[in-house]
Amino acid sequence: MDLFRLDGRVALVSGASSGLGARFAEVLRGAGAEVVLTARRGDRLDPLAASLGGLAVAGDLRDPGVRAALVDRVRERHGRLDILVNNAGACDGGPLESQSLDDLLSVFDLNLVAAVDLCRLAAPLLFAGSSPTVVNVSSIFGVVGSRSPMAAYNASKGALVGFTRHLAAQWGDRGVRVNALAPGFFPTELTGHLADPVQRGQIVARTLLGRVPARTELDGPLLFLASDASSYLTGQVLTVDGGWTAA
Repeated sequence: MDLFRLDGRVALVSGASSGLGARFAEVLRGAGAEVVLTARRGDRLDPLAASLGGLAVAGDLRDPGVRAALVDRVRERHGRLDILVNNAGACDGGPLESQSLDDLLSVFDLNLVAAVDLCRLAAPLLFAGSSPTVVNVSSIFGVVGSRSPMAAYNASKGALVGFTRHLAAQWGDRGVRVNALAPGFFPTELTGHLADPVQRGQIVARTLLGRVPARTELDGPLLFLASDASSYLTGQVLTVDGGWTAA
């Protein structure tokens, strides 16, 4: 079980004020990591960071200045970064032809550009880290198509998978592992906490396990990718969807 321990390591989690990001921060801290949390909503972020003994840096990661300041804070406090979890994300809605360019770009800026740029900015800190690893949080809809009208979400999550593979190839000889976590439908604000009975019925009917997941069922996959338990794994997409994409 020591393979899953993260004692003494420094982890940065984006989109950590609620949902999966908040849970990810709790899991990493529970395994021993020092955590740095970032999200737009400081009123939610600060209490969580305090409870975990971590650092909270509030701001909108669509802003390049916020991204640079965040990495500076990590550098000042820790001098290195061992685990980067690019979890911050947003979803668009409606038919593509009815969306504005600004709507589309806003999703791309958070889901893709922010993740790419955080990797760029944090590269020196990761290179100085212990068993450094990047976990990019994509989606099943970065792997397969969706009939739901959310073009920017699907395209950005697919691009994040491509970026993950590219960066794994670029940074392999620097000792940095880069993988993607692709969840299916999990109970978060983005999915309405799966409260819609129609949506729940669709998940039950479509997944091979025939049930709706608990949020805690991403704990193990995240910890696997963040720890030495996956020390020979890079450039891969770990899909956690109850068998949705296998059917």
